[in-house]
Amino acid sequence: MTILIAYDGSDDSKAAIAFAGELFRGQRAVVLTVWERLAMTSARASAGLMVALDQSGAEDEAIREAMTELARRGAEQARQAGLDATPRCDVDSVAVWSTIVDVADELDVQLIVTGTRGLGGVRSLLLGSTSDRVLHHAHRPVLVVPGPDGKGD
Repeated sequence: MTILIAYDGSDDSKAAIAFAGELFRGQRAVVLTVWERLAMTSARASAGLMVALDQSGAEDEAIREAMTELARRGAEQARQAGLDATPRCDVDSVAVWSTIVDVADELDVQLIVTGTRGLGGVRSLLLGSTSDRVLHHAHRPVLVVPGPDGKGD
């Protein structure tokens, strides 16, 4: 069995790793961190307004390196939780949730494990959550683990 664990370094994603380790000790896991290019982040933040960006790519490279290290730390946490884990870091193609679903399809994993994120209220209604979108668009089982405070989205 291979599972895909979505990991962003949040307490919720750490809880997802810990729970997956309890349930699936010894199983193969890919710990996936998805990152967004600076240009996409800026474009979304400015609600469609053009933003002058350094086109050298140095910022994106720094983000990629930091996210790769984050994936490594997540895989190490998963190994400590009893999983046979490897890290993976991908840039998002359209949205974080779609990249998670695409990687799950590419690897043909048996299960996707993700934590919840507490958007709450109006923001959750307007934007939805990554875990909710993964749950509704994945072509395989999804385990959504509540955060350490016990509250979901």
